[in-house]
Amino acid sequence: MSTFSKDNENPKPQCDENKEEKIEKNPLSKSLSDNLNAVRQLFSNCSDVVYREFVIDSIKLNVVLIFINELVDTQLINETTIPPIMNMRPTTSLYTPFVNIVDTIKTRFLNTANVSEIVNVHEVEESLLNGSAVLLVDKEDKALKIAIPGFRGRDISEPTIEKVIRGPKEGFTENISVNTAMLRKKIKSSKLKFENSVIGRQTKTNIHIAYLEGVVDEKVLKELRSRLGKIDVDAILESGYIEQLIQDTTKSIFPQILHTERPDRVAGAILEGRIAILIDGTPFVLIVPTTMVLFLQTSEDYSERYIIASFIRIVRFIFFIVSLLLPGLYVAIVSYHKEMVPTALLISIMESAKRVPFPVIVEALIMEGTFEALREAGIRLPIPANQTVGIVGALVIGDAAVKAGVISSIMVIIVSITAVASFGIPSYDMGYSIRVLRFILILLGGLFGLYGILLGLLIIFIHLVGLRSFGVNYLSPIAPVNLNELKDSFIRFPKWAMIKRPASAKEKNRQRQSEGLKPEPSNNDDEG
Repeated sequence: MSTFSKDNENPKPQCDENKEEKIEKNPLSKSLSDNLNAVRQLFSNCSDVVYREFVIDSIKLNVVLIFINELVDTQLINETTIPPIMNMRPTTSLYTPFVNIVDTIKTRFLNTANVSEIVNVHEVEESLLNGSAVLLVDKEDKALKIAIPGFRGRDISEPTIEKVIRGPKEGFTENISVNTAMLRKKIKSSKLKFENSVIGRQTKTNIHIAYLEGVVDEKVLKELRSRLGKIDVDAILESGYIEQLIQDTTKSIFPQILHTERPDRVAGAILEGRIAILIDGTPFVLIVPTTMVLFLQTSEDYSERYIIASFIRIVRFIFFIVSLLLPGLYVAIVSYHKEMVPTALLISIMESAKRVPFPVIVEALIMEGTFEALREAGIRLPIPANQTVGIVGALVIGDAAVKAGVISSIMVIIVSITAVASFGIPSYDMGYSIRVLRFILILLGGLFGLYGILLGLLIIFIHLVGLRSFGVNYLSPIAPVNLNELKDSFIRFPKWAMIKRPASAKEKNRQRQSEGLKPEPSNNDDEG
């Protein structure tokens, strides 16, 4: 990888870094001491690196087993690795100048399943950092990489954000190997492919892209490979790092890549022809390409009957509209279009607002800003405390503000309804976007009335029409209209009617189920 250049960088660390890069590229030599010195130099001042030196008595051969504490299973090393090597009893002709002792140890004396040969210092470093032990053998220019992972991490548990009433209760973990296995359990097909890459000069984070061969659009897959291949950064610590570096439009407020912690949702997306990006160290998996409709859907929609699922989706879409428009519309109508309000309601609004010293736009911004502060505080505080913040904010502060004449009771109702509606948006990323746009529409409504609201909506719609996610229209299947995909958009058709995959799948393999699956009632009359 190329290195970033910094004007204020100290030349000495740069020289040290170049020196380390040269060491990494060196091939292993036949001298055990030289190889050991190279590894020690790379891992200098690393107290967690263990060097276990011992001698194979039968052939008087020095070997060193190197591993990093807690990244490997030391109990397995003590039971399955060191004893077989120390107790080797070869035949008299085994160790000669013409015999490969490394290959002999690998094939005859190691009881672990995953053992491979490595030939340079870089591979030694990579193996150690990925949780393998490395066996260096004197008089051999090859080493053995012994995979004995020991760091397990968090157990599989229920997702904390995407909760469902009906559906699997398991979520991804921070271990990428566990996550790939969970997908394998759900899609038992050899066509499910995982392509591995390593990104991050310092973190060397494992990245897997998962897709279904023959179903995925090859153009999208090629574009994703290209974007990932161009990433050259020091660290990838979370899926959000990747998301920001591969999205189509960096200036858009709308999320263009879906992230989820549910294996069933990822499996469903892969079966539709989409691509999943798994990042080691995070339970969130990215899905590309995406459309705006996907951010308003949940995996539970496919577990329920289509009438119930369609009803829930319509309610969710209404929540989306209310969360975006209600405060702005209220400010615009009360400020400029009072004739649109029924007389009885207008009298009630004026009566509630006559003690408030602020214009309605300032009142709305104060209330929305206060609610955003309470929401953020509730997220950051421990669970027992965030419930207290919610109660104090909703009841005590709101009631005190109304009694003190700082905020009108109608505004408290408007903001409360908006808050409840915002909780109905399944995607937290889309919720963030709506929260920002809500403030913009309040300002436009307060300054220009309904004309400002319409102008804001027009700009938003124009932006959404031009937005793409890996070449897929963001407003699909609405713009352009796709009748087949409308079956699974704001409403959901019965399972037997959704015969074809969405446009994200390969053109030649769109059919995902056979026709004629509609259940028919039995014509046999009861007898007796």
